[in-house]
Amino acid sequence: MKKYRIAIIVAGIDQSYQSSILHGIQSTSQECSLDFYVFASFSGVMDNASHDTGELNIFSLPDFNDFDGAILLTNTIDYQYVVHDILERIKSAGIPAVCIDNDVEGMYYIGIDNKTAMREITEHFIKVHGFTKFNYISGPANNSESADRLEAFLKVLKENNIPIEQERIYYGDFRAPSGKLAVEYFRKNNPYMPQAIICANDVMAASAINCLHENGFKVPSEIAVSGFDNTFNNHNLRIELTSVERPLALSGQLASKMLYNHFKKINQQRKVILNMSTRFTESCGCHDKVIQDYKGYKELNISNYSRVETYNTYMTLFNQLSCRLHGCGTFEEYVDCMKKFVSDTDPEEFHLCLCENWQSELIDSNGIMKEHDIMYTDYTDKMIVPVCYYRGKFYDVDYVKKKKLIPDISQDKSASKFYYFLPLHFGERCLGYMAIRNCKVSLHNAMFQSLCITINNSLENIRKLIGLNYAVNRLESLYTQDTFSGIYNRTGFVKATSDIFRECTQQQRNVMLMFIDLDGLKVINDTYGHDTGDIAIQSIADVLRSSCTENEVFCRFGGDEFIVFAPDYTEKEADILTRKIEDNIAEKNKKSCHEFMLSASTGYIIAVPQKNDDLFKFVTEADKVMYETKRKKKLSKYLKS
Repeated sequence: MKKYRIAIIVAGIDQSYQSSILHGIQSTSQECSLDFYVFASFSGVMDNASHDTGELNIFSLPDFNDFDGAILLTNTIDYQYVVHDILERIKSAGIPAVCIDNDVEGMYYIGIDNKTAMREITEHFIKVHGFTKFNYISGPANNSESADRLEAFLKVLKENNIPIEQERIYYGDFRAPSGKLAVEYFRKNNPYMPQAIICANDVMAASAINCLHENGFKVPSEIAVSGFDNTFNNHNLRIELTSVERPLALSGQLASKMLYNHFKKINQQRKVILNMSTRFTESCGCHDKVIQDYKGYKELNISNYSRVETYNTYMTLFNQLSCRLHGCGTFEEYVDCMKKFVSDTDPEEFHLCLCENWQSELIDSNGIMKEHDIMYTDYTDKMIVPVCYYRGKFYDVDYVKKKKLIPDISQDKSASKFYYFLPLHFGERCLGYMAIRNCKVSLHNAMFQSLCITINNSLENIRKLIGLNYAVNRLESLYTQDTFSGIYNRTGFVKATSDIFRECTQQQRNVMLMFIDLDGLKVINDTYGHDTGDIAIQSIADVLRSSCTENEVFCRFGGDEFIVFAPDYTEKEADILTRKIEDNIAEKNKKSCHEFMLSASTGYIIAVPQKNDDLFKFVTEADKVMYETKRKKKLSKYLKS
């Protein structure tokens, strides 16, 4: 049976709504012979637009032309320009797509009747409980489901002649903190608290209930509360929550099957509207409908204990990883830390993929640290793969093409796969991505989100440390290297020889100091120009490189002067070095096409340094010996004409 590649687009996988749908999708992978690639972000959480940009960049990673279909939870993405881009790229690729809870023309749609469900909740509060003073906690204003629920709520109030001020509507983001923030907003901006607070989803409702209790309000006797989606196990809350029960896992299952039917050319409806049911219980005052499920409580306690134990185990691993990563001084140490963590958590597959330019933008083409760090926000065509793990074994993989997403190392071609792709970034800067399959650690929680932030921040620290180390080394090189000839300058020479000279002084060992002077540089400059004179200086540096092969230290002492230092030298070895320099100069002249004839005068001294001697005493003495040699030469030897 042919397997089909399906891209899933979703934000906020730490939320129960997204998690339930994803579990439903995954349960169909084998039955429908589908490979799923989940491109997920944790955007909209940090209240930081720059961070969100980096998170949302993961949605630019898939080339939809390489996929057979897509499942979209675009209602979880707060940024409409991102949603628009995704939809346009899918339409351009011409692949079938299923949208969950967001009806897009030309695509399959699975949803619920949000307006009818919210109408039932609101009418129940008015007609059964007689409430007339309401507040409302909404999702984002630009979210279609959120807008439908708020519209239905306001319409029912209008039909029942119940006014509501704008200050009694709080726009949250469907996440738990919004519930607490909403209650605090209401207390500050409303002259009195309402009889009931209707919420656009369960997690905001649960947070609102906790905040009300903390501020002395009893639920439901003083303020009734309702949720939506029934994503919480009601026994986990302070009180059982009035909500709208909807089959989220079924939404995911149906999305997969709709694509499967499309591939198999099985006739089906474009739209599927799922049934749902309102569930009235303790939080709105319907105490008679509270579930007395003592067996369920016991099972919940066992489940919660097991979950907490698992969380504690992996939280320890996460904290250990965080400490190790922030203590890394090199990229190699960073990779080793990641490998240890991957081994400890043992997913079936893990790939750390970094952009080719993830750290190179710190340095320009001349190897100099840039004054301004360039911000790259796109994935590169080739991705570096420093960590590649499959079924308990690490593989050496240098690169993978972005188009392929992950290295092709999986040996099981029959089993359907379910990958998660998560962004690596620092603010807007795109660093790469992680690809994970069948991880023992649940990815659907805030703990994993914190881990991702830790990995991102520590990767940026390493990126900057690499650049800083390079800059320090570069500055060190500029400080100790003669930029013109490429060999040590006087400072570099002193730094390289000071310890050896001190040891020779303490141990009373010989040192050799040779002084070399380029003959006739002034005549060469005056006759052929300074550019030609520069070539002559560089040529002597080349001669010393090829001559000093026994760990001698040499440098350009200044102008046309060079010196060579070596410990434990004999007269014989010094004579041999002198001849090597002369022979290499002769070889240079033989192959040269320059107008001048290269020539140099040398002189050396060998002695045991005494306690109060310094290196430059030997330089002076060697210079005197060299000068005697130079006096014997004639100017005519320096020129060809």
